[in-house]
Amino acid sequence: MHFWFGDERWLPQGDPERNDTTVRAALLDHIELPAENVHAMGASDAGLSLDEAVAAYTAELAAHANGETGLPRFDITFLGVGPDGHVASLFPDSEGIRTMDAAVIPVRNSPKPPAERISLTLPVLNSSLRIWMVLAGPDKAFALGLALAGADRTEVPVAGIKGRKRTVFFIDREAAADVPENLRLSSY
Repeated sequence: MHFWFGDERWLPQGDPERNDTTVRAALLDHIELPAENVHAMGASDAGLSLDEAVAAYTAELAAHANGETGLPRFDITFLGVGPDGHVASLFPDSEGIRTMDAAVIPVRNSPKPPAERISLTLPVLNSSLRIWMVLAGPDKAFALGLALAGADRTEVPVAGIKGRKRTVFFIDREAAADVPENLRLSSY
């Protein structure tokens, strides 16, 4: 088993706002997984520039790529969804959500702090066999409804996320409250 990250905040190693810090504390520090199977994205204090960290992660992904697609094959990709419909660090109306010719991108103007981040792109995320997304709370209902209704991915990035075999939304009552029943019960 290998563990990859969909995005990361460009902050120092160990910063509590980094995804890898949170995931290590909640999961990875409690399971037996070889260190070389955890593929964390670069940190701002690791001696690389943001662009160099993007290039390094791109190379790491390429080393695990499948010959058919040139992309790694993820069995499951687990994503959170922001109130604006962003996934990973692919934000509405951003250059990142439009990028189809790169695996990993630098984000320099995130509308959500910090401004600098690293993110996988839509083609890489969608190379996953299964995608599981979590939406909780009333502030996620609008994005969920738009995604289920087939919104444009550039405006609602979650609408562009589709697993090759299956896509599942894990939602609470509050996130589903304003979504019409016909959309809640439909296949995505």
